[in-house]
Amino acid sequence: MSEAVLLIGTKKGLWIGRSDAARKDWRLDGPVPEFEMQGVYAVGIDTRGDRPRLLVGGTSEHWGPAVFHSDDLGKTWAEPPEGSIGFPADAEASLERVWQIQPGPADQPGVVYAGSEPQALWKSTDGGVTFELVRGLWDHPHRSEWGAGFGGAAIHTVVPHSTDPARVSVAMSTGGVYRTADGGATWSPANKGIQAKFFPDPYPEFGQCVHKLAAHPDAPERLFAQNHHGVYRSDDGGAVWKSIADGLPSDFGFPIVVHPHEPETVYVFPLVADANRIPTDARCRVFRSRDAGDTWEPLSTGLPDVSYAPVLRDAMTTDTADPAGVYLGTRDGCVYVSADAGETWVEAARHLPDVLAVRAAVVG
Repeated sequence: MSEAVLLIGTKKGLWIGRSDAARKDWRLDGPVPEFEMQGVYAVGIDTRGDRPRLLVGGTSEHWGPAVFHSDDLGKTWAEPPEGSIGFPADAEASLERVWQIQPGPADQPGVVYAGSEPQALWKSTDGGVTFELVRGLWDHPHRSEWGAGFGGAAIHTVVPHSTDPARVSVAMSTGGVYRTADGGATWSPANKGIQAKFFPDPYPEFGQCVHKLAAHPDAPERLFAQNHHGVYRSDDGGAVWKSIADGLPSDFGFPIVVHPHEPETVYVFPLVADANRIPTDARCRVFRSRDAGDTWEPLSTGLPDVSYAPVLRDAMTTDTADPAGVYLGTRDGCVYVSADAGETWVEAARHLPDVLAVRAAVVG
């Protein structure tokens, strides 16, 4: 029998939601969360193997950051080996937290990427048990000029190319989009057309505060980006970007996700502005485009009529079921689920701490 599993990373631990394949009625494990009082900024569900692997990036104030995994849907968790993720001595840096966990493409079953603060990319070839620093990006000559966004100086998004294992794109705050075509040995900025309103030159080579990237595996050359003011699409793998913000109530926000079966369908959650981080019109609304950003429509049936809580960059996701599920978590501790691609929503959780990251899958 199929089961829906929902990972909810918060500032005070991990909650796991469970439902049947209909995804209408949810229950949370607990009442005590996993990784209690750890900041869980990154979660992942790797469904490429014989059984799903849950991945969690937690940060303990005592022990520091680590990546944990479970192969039994969260019943037990494996302690990471000592030194499983950490900078070599010559890097002269210490790991603050893991911001992103991203399984690789289907034809690279052991590959898992992690993005961190400070701005670094890590690669695992054993399913997320141990990680190695990608030195080509860490040693990039631009690194000394990358800055910190409001949330920190981090690589928060990793988008592996679905058909070319040598190609990976990342996004960071602040630094913008970088991409490699040689397996991580060399990296180039890929920000042409993305605006940075806070710079004297609004279109620099790098330095943009890109909040999130997304791509569909069936259309790997098409990338979508939610920027710090700006929503963009690239049709050439990030070489050039164009604005797709027309039709949205605001171009500021954090998450952007693509429908799992429709490469043209994309979702965002607009906020008023960088200095006013509440939903537009004080309403909890997801906006969907079914034509790659040419037009947009609001989706709110079942969501609160009045809301002042934003959705963070990793707190919106989809599953791969059919019909597709869409999930979002808010900074006031609520989680909402749509089992019909955004048309209608139900509340899956409330009164949690700040929701930082969500991932979901229908398994079994």
